[in-house]
Amino acid sequence: MVVVMAPGATDEDIARVVERVEAVGGEAFVSKGLTRTIIGLVGDIDSFHHLNLRTLAGVADVHRISDPYKLVSRQHHPDRSTVWVDGVPIGPQTFTFMAGPCAVESSEQTLEAAQMAKAAGATILRGGAFKPRTSPYAFQGLGVRGLEILAEVGAATGLPIVTEVVDARDVAVVAEHADMLQIGTRNAQNFGLLQAAGDAGKPVLLKRGFSSTIEEWLMAAEYVAQRGNLDIVLCERGIRTFEPATRNTLDISAVPVVQAASHLPIIVDPSHAAGRRELVVPLSRAAIGVGADGIIVDVHPHPEDALCDGPQALLGSDLRELAAAVRTMPGLLGRADASRLTKVLA
Repeated sequence: MVVVMAPGATDEDIARVVERVEAVGGEAFVSKGLTRTIIGLVGDIDSFHHLNLRTLAGVADVHRISDPYKLVSRQHHPDRSTVWVDGVPIGPQTFTFMAGPCAVESSEQTLEAAQMAKAAGATILRGGAFKPRTSPYAFQGLGVRGLEILAEVGAATGLPIVTEVVDARDVAVVAEHADMLQIGTRNAQNFGLLQAAGDAGKPVLLKRGFSSTIEEWLMAAEYVAQRGNLDIVLCERGIRTFEPATRNTLDISAVPVVQAASHLPIIVDPSHAAGRRELVVPLSRAAIGVGADGIIVDVHPHPEDALCDGPQALLGSDLRELAAAVRTMPGLLGRADASRLTKVLA
């Protein structure tokens, strides 16, 4: 953090800033120029914020020059990272396609959806066993039985599993059945759950909170990283705005903004952003074009009977159209198909 003193600041004004900073355990380095003085601060940025330095006599402005998220920032990790999910890469050199049913409803439905996803080119199977719903009367998922179905279908199709965990008490059982833990938008600032997921030893897919700024989203990732787990993939899934034409407003600009700020991979969820089947393919193309490291979409063999989010689930011609885009577009941008790369595991 840097304090810029006004041209007319006195030595007493400068000394007062230094005294305030040192009182909270920080260090202040004074650099006097011809017209003004700059004071560089080293220490806990949060404690500096509480000092209200801008209100002191002689202070012209205060600037933060380092990110508050240290572990996930590119300032300390300039090269972008690749996260491996049971041998499938998610990162800057590849494009990863994840697909599956929004909710696990039965063994038959999940297997059929997984086969559809794999045929379309998906390399990771998504599916919800625990479903946090706005209404307490809506389908809440099959719980542990849903996890068992996912594990069985994953083994049958050869696809790694990503599924949501909604309670810190369920992290262990979800990690037992899944290859990647998803933290959904409603839990993006559930800090106890973030820490528990970080302790689980599995890659984490962290969706953006529907009202979160990008900094708040990256700070949430920092909670996971602080537990020693940097295998984090961020997911832009739309934010809540005043516009009611879509379920959420997909912030496509978040992809390059995050890639400039953080080394973590970032994917896009066009299904939950749009809430409408006819928008999923166009938004997927936009995600590929803007440089996302992957997409995650809903597919369902019978969306008219789906217990959760049927209007946005793909099948038939829509899924074939998306598969064509996933096959052709990433290569034009220099990305390899994640299905063609495997990690040699010791």
